[in-house]
Amino acid sequence: MGQKKTLGLFDLSSMTVLTLITLIFIFPFYWVVTGSFKTDLQSQQLPPIWWPTQPTLGSYVALFKNPVLAWFGNSFMISLVTMALVCIVSSMAGYVLAKKRFHGKAIVFTMLVSAMALPKQVVLVPLVQLVGSLGFKDTLWAVILPAVGWPFGVFLMKQFSETLPGELLEAAKIDGCTEMDTFVRIVLPIVKPGVAALAIFTFISSWNDYFLQLIMLTSRNKLTLQLGIATMQAEFSSNYGQLMAGATIAAIPIVLIFLLFQKSFTQGITMGAVKG
Repeated sequence: MGQKKTLGLFDLSSMTVLTLITLIFIFPFYWVVTGSFKTDLQSQQLPPIWWPTQPTLGSYVALFKNPVLAWFGNSFMISLVTMALVCIVSSMAGYVLAKKRFHGKAIVFTMLVSAMALPKQVVLVPLVQLVGSLGFKDTLWAVILPAVGWPFGVFLMKQFSETLPGELLEAAKIDGCTEMDTFVRIVLPIVKPGVAALAIFTFISSWNDYFLQLIMLTSRNKLTLQLGIATMQAEFSSNYGQLMAGATIAAIPIVLIFLLFQKSFTQGITMGAVKG
């Protein structure tokens, strides 16, 4: 019979610290979800009530008197289309930067890395002017298009594409494959874990991009879920029950994304760390 492994002091300390950190990160989500089932009076009561004594769906009923489904649809459409376009553009650009030779390649990559450190606020004014001149003002495309050239996405896919076997690409060229055939049939299957990780990153980033949505969208029917909830705060004099109900609905897609694609996300990040 094998001997039972006893936990050492370091293992116990590590587990304790990690458990405390996990509880700290989970607590805000717990507070929002339970708060959405409290009455407005209970949600503002001091000392706070840690669990709703009289659970109610009143906050959700009042919340759906607003065009919440339209706001949710706008957020989902922006995040989904942005995710698809970023994955396509970034995987192509990353492959070119990793495996193709052309003049100015080092300069392009240096500018790309530099752009990763550039905050959105710096380019906000010219970005708004450009979107307006293209006729996309107050449309969902005004939020989608600026995110397509996400520097981090190109950088991530370049790191994955670096380890593509050159012999495999040469063999495809000898067999008569076009550049597009090579990319679709050979490159994409190999870098698929990176694309999966990038898709999750992009969806979450786009879903939570409150700043750009606030600047680009003004019409009430074009608002995203996050913006719609923010307008309710002013209209209803900070009804915390409704705000927490809206925050709970806004958090559902992010939680589902992590639960459904956790394996792909972990695999992509791990492979990227090893390959980089």
